[in-house]
Amino acid sequence: MTQIAIHLVVGDPDEAASWYAEAFGARETSRLTLPGGRTLTVELLLGDTVLAVAGEMPERGMRTPAALRGTPAALHVEVTDVDAASARALRAGATVFEPVHDAFWGDRTGQFLDPFGHRWALNQHVRDVPPEEIAERAAELFGGAATA
Repeated sequence: MTQIAIHLVVGDPDEAASWYAEAFGARETSRLTLPGGRTLTVELLLGDTVLAVAGEMPERGMRTPAALRGTPAALHVEVTDVDAASARALRAGATVFEPVHDAFWGDRTGQFLDPFGHRWALNQHVRDVPPEEIAERAAELFGGAATA
Protein backbone atom coordinates (compact mmCIF):
# COMPACT_ATOMS: atom_id res chain seq x y z
CA MET A 1 0.00 0.00 0.00
CA THR A 2 1.16 3.54 -0.65
CA GLN A 3 1.35 6.09 2.15
CA ILE A 4 -2.33 7.01 1.67
CA ALA A 5 -5.18 4.73 0.69
CA ILE A 6 -8.34 6.29 -0.78
CA HIS A 7 -11.80 5.40 0.51
CA LEU A 8 -14.66 6.82 -1.57
CA VAL A 9 -18.33 6.75 -0.59
CA VAL A 10 -20.57 5.91 -3.55
CA GLY A 11 -24.19 5.03 -4.11
CA ASP A 12 -23.46 1.53 -5.41
CA PRO A 13 -20.06 -0.07 -4.65
CA ASP A 14 -20.52 -2.79 -7.29
CA GLU A 15 -21.23 -0.24 -10.02
CA ALA A 16 -18.37 1.97 -8.86
CA ALA A 17 -15.88 -0.91 -8.83
CA SER A 18 -16.84 -1.78 -12.40
CA TRP A 19 -16.57 1.85 -13.47
CA TYR A 20 -13.08 2.36 -11.97
CA ALA A 21 -11.94 -0.85 -13.64
CA GLU A 22 -13.24 0.35 -17.01
CA ALA A 23 -12.13 3.99 -16.73
CA PHE A 24 -8.78 3.56 -14.96
CA GLY A 25 -7.88 -0.09 -15.31
CA ALA A 26 -8.23 -0.60 -11.55
CA ARG A 27 -8.07 -4.22 -10.41
CA GLU A 28 -10.30 -5.66 -7.68
CA THR A 29 -8.33 -7.14 -4.78
CA SER A 30 -11.07 -7.88 -2.25
CA ARG A 31 -14.77 -7.51 -1.56
CA LEU A 32 -16.80 -7.56 1.65
CA THR A 33 -20.37 -8.74 1.15
CA LEU A 34 -22.93 -8.71 3.95
CA PRO A 35 -25.43 -11.51 4.62
CA GLY A 36 -28.24 -10.97 2.13
CA GLY A 37 -25.84 -10.08 -0.67
CA ARG A 38 -25.31 -6.34 -0.13
CA THR A 39 -21.75 -5.23 -0.92
CA LEU A 40 -20.23 -3.25 1.93
CA THR A 41 -16.88 -2.41 0.31
CA VAL A 42 -14.83 -3.28 -2.73
CA GLU A 43 -11.09 -2.78 -2.58
CA LEU A 44 -9.29 -2.03 -5.82
CA LEU A 45 -5.70 -1.43 -6.81
CA LEU A 46 -5.14 1.62 -9.01
CA GLY A 47 -1.47 1.49 -9.94
CA ASP A 48 0.14 1.08 -6.53
CA THR A 49 -2.67 2.86 -4.66
CA VAL A 50 -5.46 1.16 -2.75
CA LEU A 51 -8.87 2.54 -3.74
CA ALA A 52 -11.78 1.32 -1.66
CA VAL A 53 -15.39 2.09 -2.55
CA ALA A 54 -18.19 1.76 -0.04
CA GLY A 55 -21.90 2.45 -0.04
CA GLU A 56 -23.41 5.47 1.64
CA MET A 57 -24.31 5.14 5.33
CA PRO A 58 -25.67 8.50 6.49
CA GLU A 59 -26.15 7.23 10.04
CA ARG A 60 -22.36 6.69 10.22
CA GLY A 61 -21.47 9.99 8.54
CA MET A 62 -20.57 8.36 5.22
CA ARG A 63 -22.19 10.47 2.50
CA THR A 64 -21.79 10.64 -1.26
CA PRO A 65 -20.80 13.87 -3.03
CA ALA A 66 -24.39 14.11 -4.32
CA ALA A 67 -25.72 14.06 -0.74
CA LEU A 68 -23.20 16.76 0.19
CA ARG A 69 -23.94 18.71 -3.02
CA GLY A 70 -20.34 18.60 -4.24
CA THR A 71 -16.86 17.59 -3.23
CA PRO A 72 -14.07 19.85 -1.95
CA ALA A 73 -11.27 17.52 -3.05
CA ALA A 74 -9.69 16.36 -6.29
CA LEU A 75 -7.79 13.10 -6.58
CA HIS A 76 -4.71 13.46 -8.80
CA VAL A 77 -3.42 10.57 -10.89
CA GLU A 78 -0.15 10.69 -12.83
CA VAL A 79 -0.52 9.12 -16.28
CA THR A 80 1.78 8.69 -19.27
CA ASP A 81 -0.79 9.99 -21.80
CA VAL A 82 -3.31 12.40 -20.30
CA ASP A 83 -5.28 12.78 -23.53
CA ALA A 84 -5.82 9.03 -23.90
CA ALA A 85 -6.57 8.55 -20.18
CA SER A 86 -9.06 11.42 -20.21
CA ALA A 87 -10.77 10.09 -23.34
CA ARG A 88 -11.08 6.66 -21.69
CA ALA A 89 -12.72 8.18 -18.58
CA LEU A 90 -15.10 10.28 -20.69
CA ARG A 91 -16.10 7.24 -22.79
CA ALA A 92 -16.85 5.42 -19.53
CA GLY A 93 -19.25 8.19 -18.46
CA ALA A 94 -17.19 10.89 -16.73
CA THR A 95 -18.06 14.56 -17.29
CA VAL A 96 -15.53 17.31 -17.94
CA PHE A 97 -14.80 19.59 -15.00
CA GLU A 98 -11.74 21.26 -16.58
CA PRO A 99 -10.67 20.40 -20.15
CA VAL A 100 -7.22 18.92 -20.75
CA HIS A 101 -4.68 21.71 -21.22
CA ASP A 102 -1.03 22.58 -20.76
CA ALA A 103 -0.68 24.07 -17.28
CA PHE A 104 1.82 26.73 -16.26
CA TRP A 105 3.50 24.41 -13.73
CA GLY A 106 4.66 22.01 -16.45
CA ASP A 107 1.93 19.37 -16.57
CA ARG A 108 -0.65 18.59 -19.21
CA THR A 109 -3.71 18.20 -17.04
CA GLY A 110 -7.49 17.95 -17.04
CA GLN A 111 -10.21 17.26 -14.49
CA PHE A 112 -13.48 15.37 -14.61
CA LEU A 113 -16.26 14.20 -12.33
CA ASP A 114 -16.84 10.48 -12.19
CA PRO A 115 -20.45 9.21 -12.26
CA PHE A 116 -20.41 9.12 -8.43
CA GLY A 117 -19.54 12.81 -8.03
CA HIS A 118 -15.84 12.50 -7.18
CA ARG A 119 -13.44 14.91 -8.91
CA TRP A 120 -10.31 13.50 -10.54
CA ALA A 121 -7.36 15.26 -12.12
CA LEU A 122 -5.19 13.45 -14.62
CA ASN A 123 -1.66 14.79 -14.94
CA GLN A 124 1.17 14.15 -17.39
CA HIS A 125 4.46 15.91 -16.69
CA VAL A 126 5.71 17.53 -19.89
CA ARG A 127 8.35 20.04 -18.78
CA ASP A 128 10.27 21.20 -15.75
CA VAL A 129 9.44 24.76 -14.75
CA PRO A 130 11.55 26.81 -12.32
CA PRO A 131 9.69 27.68 -9.07
CA GLU A 132 10.11 31.42 -9.76
CA GLU A 133 8.33 31.07 -13.11
CA ILE A 134 5.50 29.09 -11.51
CA ALA A 135 5.07 31.77 -8.81
CA GLU A 136 5.12 34.57 -11.40
CA ARG A 137 2.53 32.86 -13.59
CA ALA A 138 0.29 32.05 -10.60
CA ALA A 139 0.38 35.71 -9.55
CA GLU A 140 -0.60 36.76 -13.10
CA LEU A 141 -3.51 34.32 -13.22
CA PHE A 142 -4.84 34.62 -9.69
CA GLY A 143 -3.80 38.13 -8.70
CA GLY A 144 -1.66 39.27 -5.84
CA ALA A 145 1.93 38.41 -5.17
CA ALA A 146 3.18 34.85 -5.09
CA THR A 147 6.47 33.53 -3.79
CA ALA A 148 8.29 30.35 -4.63
